[in-house]
Amino acid sequence: MPAIVLVGAQWGDEGKGKATDLLGSRLDYVVKFNGGNNAGHTVVIDGEKYALHLLPSGILTPGCIPVIGNGVVVDLSVLFEEIDALEARGIDTSSLVVSANAHLIAPYNRVLDKVTERFLGSRKLGTTGRGIGPTYADKMSRIGIRVQDLYDESILRQKVEAALDVKNQMLLKVYNRRAVEVDEVMAEFLRYADRLRPMVADTSLVLAKALDEGKNVLFEAGQATLLDVDHGTYPFVTSSNAISAGACTGAGVPPTRIDRVTAILKAFTTRVGEGPFPTELHDEVGDRLREIGREFGTTTGRPRRIGWLDTVIGRYAARINGVTDFVITKLDNLDTFDEIPVCVAYDVDGVRHDEMPMTQTDFHHAKPIYEVLPGWNSDISGCRSYDELPANCRAYVEFVEGQVGARVSVIGVGPGRDEVIERHSLLGHD
Repeated sequence: MPAIVLVGAQWGDEGKGKATDLLGSRLDYVVKFNGGNNAGHTVVIDGEKYALHLLPSGILTPGCIPVIGNGVVVDLSVLFEEIDALEARGIDTSSLVVSANAHLIAPYNRVLDKVTERFLGSRKLGTTGRGIGPTYADKMSRIGIRVQDLYDESILRQKVEAALDVKNQMLLKVYNRRAVEVDEVMAEFLRYADRLRPMVADTSLVLAKALDEGKNVLFEAGQATLLDVDHGTYPFVTSSNAISAGACTGAGVPPTRIDRVTAILKAFTTRVGEGPFPTELHDEVGDRLREIGREFGTTTGRPRRIGWLDTVIGRYAARINGVTDFVITKLDNLDTFDEIPVCVAYDVDGVRHDEMPMTQTDFHHAKPIYEVLPGWNSDISGCRSYDELPANCRAYVEFVEGQVGARVSVIGVGPGRDEVIERHSLLGHD
């Protein structure tokens, strides 16, 4: 039975929940291994929409054990808001497991995230202001607060005091904001400690045993390849490793346990926040794509920036992640276009680049080189087999497959969990 890593191949919002839905009851565990409540999955089940931000999407699959790994940063108030909202809709969340080593988002980190972004002005990074970056910075500075610290109040208070010695100096002297009180932070953390306790475990050990028993385990990345802090479009990135390798550090499993890597590629490109975007559209075509796809952030509600599909990015994602399977989502959103441009390379100051430019400067100056494919002008939402797709639609899929260098195993043709075409099994059984 395989361990599968699921990643976004672009800047996020590709529809990673589609692959999780497809695998459905075949999954025993779904593990979130990076990020926090700064990204979201929208999952549609029987016409019902569920917006998940911190919880793994496996929480919606009966019999599947959802796991929040050590690489995630957890806002406890958000965690329990999500749990309560799902429980109110009849979803059983009692099987959730949370790593004792996961770091907690403190109130002062949310404050610092917002004031720092405002302070940057025109140089802002476009963060969600939810304290994600400052919490990861604390982790690397070794002043972070972990889940396990909740259960030793003396240690917890010492750690909060040490963190605030630094944070309050910044808030008072740099940003002219009020100091955060130790008791205020302690109260927020301890409010949730008893309720959280039954969920806390050594998740690395839990997952090792599951893999030893032959269970199907899906490691689900938040954000996406181009938002990875090391391999994305830095500095316009998230604060964690969103590529497949991040599953190993963020869940505590060795790379030898990973069997397959599935990357999600939206049939066009979107991003939220600042940073370069070679295929971005600033015209009525972009507006049309945004409206058709309802491209507004799950977490922020912000309109997403829109562009044509970029296969240079797709090739990069395949290489960086070791992709075995691609899933193309929202292919039906292209149903009404007579022609569909696909970016196959960049022009950077007169020089053609078939691969991602090495420097941020070159990427910022990259102009898309397009190949234009004929559209199919046909509603494909009812198709359930590859042969049912119009010829031009199949040609589009096969062109993309050739450009990105890995097989397209699944095609999304609608928002519902059943609106897919499965060409090859994501479990690798064909």
